[in-house]
Amino acid sequence: MARSRSYRDDLLKSLQDPIEAGAYLNAALCEGKDVFFLALKDVIDAQKGMSQLAKEINRSRESLYKTLSSNANPEFIGIYHILESLGYHITITPNNQDYSEVKNNKQGTIRVSQEKEKQTQY
Repeated sequence: MARSRSYRDDLLKSLQDPIEAGAYLNAALCEGKDVFFLALKDVIDAQKGMSQLAKEINRSRESLYKTLSSNANPEFIGIYHILESLGYHITITPNNQDYSEVKNNKQGTIRVSQEKEKQTQY
């Protein structure tokens, strides 16, 4: 009889891919803070481990576990530093907008919404 594979082992292997991990974190963020923190711990485990990350952002491993616990209310800057160390950044977009076309010009990037003919400049 074939041995079954561990879901967690497969998940952590897939999360070593930065694009896969980014999509995983974005999907988790849509589900709320607790789900996002669980997903972030998975990405940390897959890519660096809690000890290595703690060294990189000058915090204790225990402090990171507390920051990412379900009853924590971490400061934004703490999550920012964790994501930055993992190679990710935070992007803010308006709710209910479809910014599917991106154009570059001399002033910077402009995202054009298909819902409205409005342009937003960065």
